[in-house]
Amino acid sequence: MAQAVRETTLPGLPLYRRGKVRELYAVGDGLLLMVASDRISAFDVVMDQLVPDKGRILTALSRFWFARTASVVPNHLVTTNVDDFPEAARAHRSVVAGRSMLVRHAERIDVECVVRGYLAGSGWAEYRADGTLAEETLPPGLEESARLPEPRFTPAIKAESGHDENISRATLRDMVGAETAHLLESASLRLYAAAEEHLHARGLILADTKFEFGFHDGALLLIDEVLTPDSSRYWPTHGYRPGRPQPSFDKQYLRDYLEGTEWNKQPPPPPLPAEVVDATAARYREALERVTGTPLEDLPR
Repeated sequence: MAQAVRETTLPGLPLYRRGKVRELYAVGDGLLLMVASDRISAFDVVMDQLVPDKGRILTALSRFWFARTASVVPNHLVTTNVDDFPEAARAHRSVVAGRSMLVRHAERIDVECVVRGYLAGSGWAEYRADGTLAEETLPPGLEESARLPEPRFTPAIKAESGHDENISRATLRDMVGAETAHLLESASLRLYAAAEEHLHARGLILADTKFEFGFHDGALLLIDEVLTPDSSRYWPTHGYRPGRPQPSFDKQYLRDYLEGTEWNKQPPPPPLPAEVVDATAARYREALERVTGTPLEDLPR
């Protein structure tokens, strides 16, 4: 197990942005270096404890999916090979190797492009309350974790509270225009279909996932990370039964633990017991191996 990384500081490289999990550095020529830490967030709050090897797993999964879906939707990945990084980034090989991606800078569209194939999470909560999903009516009588008649595009935005807020497709059109809204929905549904086909063969269900996009030289690119346990809800096919929550290979285990505490979902977060950190790490490792066929031990360092 590699030493866990809370955050990176790369002298000589300007910090472009620090997110909940990643740091982005400007490396010139319209490129960014995206470095994944071992931080983990839940309910949009970063936990104090780290999940060892999480950054390497997120990077490996994104690299796998960017390569696999490049013919479906173009993406921003240039390379994960440190030997091909600019010299200023190669100088930090010991820090960035295995947990970084060199990417094209794109103008991000500030919308979370969620696709749901099953009723879970906030989608299930909305349906249970109103019989709708993203303000559109669904058939009555569906159960928790039920497969939807067809995958649904359910966009979201960051509310003033900092939490994701589901919006309707009509609201999305008002925000970004009809043409861009159509591009986002079409790209998201195609990516979901491609991922679902691969995962079915690996004994996994893709309950829902979140994509992010940006424009580069006028073209729509898939950006950020893709189809990782941080952005997706993976369930095992074996034992799947609607009408209840499903075991998952994502952050749901951590969320479930936190829901059982008295935490109000505002900073500061409660401390995580070692067994919760270990169990979360185990789910990330299993997701990596089941999705890509590559165990953690075989990842490049």
